[in-house]
Amino acid sequence: MSDKLRTSALKRVRFAPVALLAGIFAAVLLSLSLTGTLSGFAASITNSSNTAASGTLTMQEQNAGGTVTCTSTDGGSVSTNSATCSTINKFGGSTTMTPGNTVTTAISIKNTGTANASTFTLTPGATCTQSANGSVNGTATDLCAKMNLVISSGSTTVFNGTLASFKGAAASAFTMPAAPAAGASVPFTFAVTLDPSAGNSYQGLAASVPMTWTFTA
Repeated sequence: MSDKLRTSALKRVRFAPVALLAGIFAAVLLSLSLTGTLSGFAASITNSSNTAASGTLTMQEQNAGGTVTCTSTDGGSVSTNSATCSTINKFGGSTTMTPGNTVTTAISIKNTGTANASTFTLTPGATCTQSANGSVNGTATDLCAKMNLVISSGSTTVFNGTLASFKGAAASAFTMPAAPAAGASVPFTFAVTLDPSAGNSYQGLAASVPMTWTFTA
């Protein structure tokens, strides 16, 4: 055998393992391209419940006996959430008071919503209105200055003065002792006294001041 043929055969022998390795490598690459990457460790968490919702802030006023109830939604839906309550008279509604006589009325204000109140205020109306009570009336024009009002909640005095000084022109909103949490109630007592110095000219007269309770959250 010539040297040229011997050299050619030797090259073919040496090339065979290299070609075999190249074929195997190509097959692995093809497998990865068809099936993706090689498998390994993995971990994951899926949060399936992600929600946020608003609470409600609604108010209920009730007399001491629990026989009369007013709610902030009486004027419509919770979107309005503001109502006028004329069935719970804070000044007692007496039409027969005499000088030195005191009429006391107890009520409670409750947070009937699901959200805690952050502030709780009482705002007097802008005016104290004097009117006639019955057909026989005195000539005095300042009954509001002769009617004294004490508002208390437990041991805390919220206001102590005349109806003339309670009206909104002389007083801004009063901050209550504590803003109630959801479901909590705050008791209040209103004591109205006709001044002992009131004479005959104050007979047959009435005085009134509107007021507004407010929660905020």
